[in-house]
Amino acid sequence: MKALLALCLFIAAPLVFAGETAATVKGVVLETLNSGGYTYLRLKTKEGETWAAVNRAQVAKGAEVTIESAMVMENFESKSLKKTFPKIVFGAVAGAGKLAPGAGLPVGRTGANKPVEVADVAVPKAVGANARTVAEIVTRGAELKDKPVQVRGKVVKYNSGILGRNWVHLRDGSGSAADGSNDVLVTTASHAKPGDVVTASGTVRINKDFGAGYAYKVMIEEASLQP
Repeated sequence: MKALLALCLFIAAPLVFAGETAATVKGVVLETLNSGGYTYLRLKTKEGETWAAVNRAQVAKGAEVTIESAMVMENFESKSLKKTFPKIVFGAVAGAGKLAPGAGLPVGRTGANKPVEVADVAVPKAVGANARTVAEIVTRGAELKDKPVQVRGKVVKYNSGILGRNWVHLRDGSGSAADGSNDVLVTTASHAKPGDVVTASGTVRINKDFGAGYAYKVMIEEASLQP
């Protein structure tokens, strides 16, 4: 797998996090690095040295720590550190609060992946021959496979610099939360923030698997975002 993105990670709904897992990782802290709201720990374990990433924490060198809810990622590239980790464990320091699977992946901006309130979202459909609602794209993925689409919606989640792209979740008020048809994932080089209303123009892809647990039934790739 090529350089990976953070999954982020708290990239939600359609995400299936299927990376290599381990219940806990225990070790002695040899080195710490703080970046982007996260603390990276170089640990000495019984199996050898390994890196771990957790939410920003005060951890002293020489301390013995346990990483819970551990998820192993390979070839992870940290943009903020300008460093690629051949293997790194994402999780939470025991006693500091557990993370949901995939929730510990660093993002480009602290808090950028926090969902906005979308209970009353209602965004008019984009205009044009390729215009679709979020629900149409999600439920008609097979029909729209590899075809260009335009969709207008509110940004409810945003993660930057993951796998060399930005990850945006859009909702427009269509679809149902029960089956996930109310939310579509878009990858783009454009920037946005939660709460923005944008028109995404890109290509529908289905059954995409980026490795390390990033797998999606329907998504939009290589999109441009316009206000």
